[in-house]
Amino acid sequence: MARQLTPRSSSSVGDEKPIGMGRAAGQVVIELERMIVSGELLPGQPIRQESMAERLGVSRLPIREGLRHLAAEGLVSHVPNVGYTVARLEQSEFDQIYLMRAALEPSVLRSLPHLAATDLEDVRAAGAEVTAAAGRTDLLEMRLRNHDFHFAMFDRSPLRLVVAELRRLWTMAMPYHAVYLFDPEARKRVLAEHDAMIEALAVGDNERLVTLMAEHRQGGESGTAMVLQAGGTLT
Repeated sequence: MARQLTPRSSSSVGDEKPIGMGRAAGQVVIELERMIVSGELLPGQPIRQESMAERLGVSRLPIREGLRHLAAEGLVSHVPNVGYTVARLEQSEFDQIYLMRAALEPSVLRSLPHLAATDLEDVRAAGAEVTAAAGRTDLLEMRLRNHDFHFAMFDRSPLRLVVAELRRLWTMAMPYHAVYLFDPEARKRVLAEHDAMIEALAVGDNERLVTLMAEHRQGGESGTAMVLQAGGTLT
């Protein structure tokens, strides 16, 4: 049965329709991003336009438009006369994502204003959702809510273009983070680092926040890279 596309929560990954794109194609982008990030579509998996159009309840035109957009964003790969597949990161590409994150995230965090109580509460609430997902060992939910936690901070930066690029980089790497979170000790470490970030944010210590984020990023990078180096796949 065809699935009708509907708008999703503004706190979710890929929640904003790309600028200049029609509504149907924009919703296709949102839905395909969700499938990729959640692992419903795996790295290297073909995306059949006809079956996807039937599944999402749209014509093939918005499917093609959405896939072209995702190819430009690096989430899917396209081979002429063959078709589209979910992008599979090589180790060198994964390294570049983290190189760019390391270059951009400090500037974003340093640009954050001292947060009002209501804004800080939003960040705390996002952190609590990560903790709740970890308590249920719901790794998909933990990945999604982890994204929300960080962007609850990043989105308060005035550096909008930089934040938009960070969002793209995070989305590209998210399918690979599931393996890192399988480790109970890694989950504990993530939660403890989140708590420390909130403490730094609460007192307006942006330099401390930059340092904590660097340690946090390094843990995710090293844990996930082991799978890429071994040529492993996500399940």
